[in-house]
Amino acid sequence: MAERLSKCPLCKSGLFLNYTEIKDYAVSKETFIICQCQNCSLLFTNPRPKEDKIGPYYDFPEYYSHEKNNKSITQFIYNKVRDYAVSEKVKLITSLKGTGKLLDYGCGTGEFLYAAKQKGWKIKGVEPTKKAREQANHLLEDSVVRTIDQLEDKKKYDVISLFHVLEHIHTLRKTIKKLINHLKSDGYIIFAVPNPTSWDAQNYGKEWAGWDVPRHLYHFNSTAIKNFEQLFDLELVETKPMPFDSYYVSLLSEGYLHPEQSTISKYLKAVISGWKSNKAAKNEMGQYSSNLFIFKKK
Repeated sequence: MAERLSKCPLCKSGLFLNYTEIKDYAVSKETFIICQCQNCSLLFTNPRPKEDKIGPYYDFPEYYSHEKNNKSITQFIYNKVRDYAVSEKVKLITSLKGTGKLLDYGCGTGEFLYAAKQKGWKIKGVEPTKKAREQANHLLEDSVVRTIDQLEDKKKYDVISLFHVLEHIHTLRKTIKKLINHLKSDGYIIFAVPNPTSWDAQNYGKEWAGWDVPRHLYHFNSTAIKNFEQLFDLELVETKPMPFDSYYVSLLSEGYLHPEQSTISKYLKAVISGWKSNKAAKNEMGQYSSNLFIFKKK
């Protein structure tokens, strides 16, 4: 069921130490060890469920990224914020390249790709989850494949995006290398990940929902991002905040920390925490709850 890593998934160093232990509050209630690489500073779950065994850990009501129906007020808010985020993503890629060819890795149910298509982008998606992929293909006329290996070998893209996907990929190095091979020489690769050094991460500690073990396999601090840039011969051209994430993560964290509190209390505390986190990030070199990183080939 589990695999124990003997090398860092990012830099392949064998020098890593136990960093902390985190409980899976959402599903299994199991405790998982997070290690930190002493070479590149990546935090990673170790041991972790094997890729073909991790599916059941995603089976919980609060995992909304593949759900479109509003079954609760939290999911309703999540979907409204997601709709706004989709429009912002389209604005971002358009500001980088105007229009062109877009590959969204881990595209979920395809809303971002659909919105980009409406703005003139030629789109393609990769989505391993069958239910989400089927919904996306219904929306996008079969433009989504299950794995990166099903993409045309010579097809190159102007923008490749991974929004809150990188932390879920078991074959980290292999996947990134394959994606870069599909990137045009003047193209951009974008990813967004949670930030374990953000104010809300420090505030909630082991109850911070951004840990999200074992679904989140990795956590990138600023040092790990720099090493990521060097290892894959990329240039980090811009870092952007994702300010809404602090509120959502705080809401889940409040539920883990104080499960007995009322819904109103939980929402109020989450709003205050999210606001404090974003305020602190403005004074701490952009240490937001989640950040979006824009890279291009050197």
